[in-house]
Amino acid sequence: MKPSSLPAEGGCRCGHVRLRIAAAPLLTMACHCTGCQRMSGSAYSLSAAIPSESFAVIQGEAVRGGASDGAAGHHFCPRCWSWMFTRPQGLDWFVNLRPTMLDDAAWFSPFIETYTSEALPWARTPAVHSFAQFPPFEAYEALIGEYAVAAA
Repeated sequence: MKPSSLPAEGGCRCGHVRLRIAAAPLLTMACHCTGCQRMSGSAYSLSAAIPSESFAVIQGEAVRGGASDGAAGHHFCPRCWSWMFTRPQGLDWFVNLRPTMLDDAAWFSPFIETYTSEALPWARTPAVHSFAQFPPFEAYEALIGEYAVAAA
């Protein structure tokens, strides 16, 4: 549940925007909310929470979009509109990378899944923990610790 080698690079569908991660994820997730379903064009979106200091856009520039108020901090390629990563407002210590943007995403598996209350009836993941909405904020420290042990 972590990249086979670091740093790892990736990019959008057209290759205009490239990125690099230098650390393993703090946590991996699948979100079943209807917003993520619509933005991803799928049953859920996938995320890998990467420490901010270990994430960099190394080519091109991503643009914000995906929500009218911009608070969610979704970033896209301005050419192919691939949803690449999210910088949640007020949570600047991590970046939620769409792991399929990495050149090798075969390692990825969601550890938690969120918003199962909005999941399509047939959509399932192998996540260890499931939450009807987001976990309570105070639960993240334990989830991150448990993920670190499981990913080691």
